[in-house]
Amino acid sequence: MKTALMFAGQGAQIPGMGREMAEKYPSAAAWFDRANRALGYDLASICFHGPESELTRTENAQPGIFLVSWVALQLLRERVPSLNFSAAAGLSLGEFTALAAAGVMTFEDGLRVVRQRGRFMQEACDLTRGGMAAIIGLDEVLTREVCREADVELANLNCPGQLVISGEAEKLTRACELATARGARRALPLPVAGAYHSRLMAAAQPKLAAALNDVALRSGDVEVIANVTAMPYGSIDEVKPRLIEQVVAPVRWEASMRYLIAQGFTRFIELGPGTALTGFMRRIDKSIEVLNVGDLASLDATIQKLGA
Repeated sequence: MKTALMFAGQGAQIPGMGREMAEKYPSAAAWFDRANRALGYDLASICFHGPESELTRTENAQPGIFLVSWVALQLLRERVPSLNFSAAAGLSLGEFTALAAAGVMTFEDGLRVVRQRGRFMQEACDLTRGGMAAIIGLDEVLTREVCREADVELANLNCPGQLVISGEAEKLTRACELATARGARRALPLPVAGAYHSRLMAAAQPKLAAALNDVALRSGDVEVIANVTAMPYGSIDEVKPRLIEQVVAPVRWEASMRYLIAQGFTRFIELGPGTALTGFMRRIDKSIEVLNVGDLASLDATIQKLGA
């Protein structure tokens, strides 16, 4: 059975995430301490206790999700030493976690650059008045027509029947009206700080490029699927350009998962807070086994299903 890992993206954060794992497992607590030292502030406390307003700040949410997802993987490996995986993918910021899990970048480098990425994206949000909206029940062709007519962009292709558009706030209102008129079951604004994965994030790109200059990369142990292409990285020379492009490009999640399924992957394990990626996979292919690890209960359940 070929196994792939999936790593959570922004929006999965929830106050208290990681706290149970750190309280029960000294190895998990050590990773949270290591993260605090790497960043120079108490990210662990924000994950464990909030407040929610602080955790949802992009510069905290992104490294927080990266950290909890990483700890979830380390605990799973600790409890299931026989665990083997042959590919990894992550939703937006989760792609950085996937690259770290594959050994392409170190834990500390990944954590630090994700923190910077979150700050740069927030700064880009502050320069514009943008947002995102979920389009439910409308196919990709019609959604692209809506985007062209309203001058917004398709930001996330998550799974059949669930797409996300991004752009200027006034244009998003028009796009939602057009989507509803064309038959969408729902077209609703999302509670996000700005127009992620659109041209309105372009100001973050040169800053992220500079931050990535300080990150050393090596050839990974397994394939990592790039959000931008929905294909594996061909070489480490592609990694930094794709991560910079990803800030303004659509996340091709469904296509990424379909690529892995076509390669014979039949088990996927979601790592990190929430179960959004598990839900997407059930819409993409119900025959695929999907497990998740985000807290103690899901860790124990996954260990049991893996037969460890």
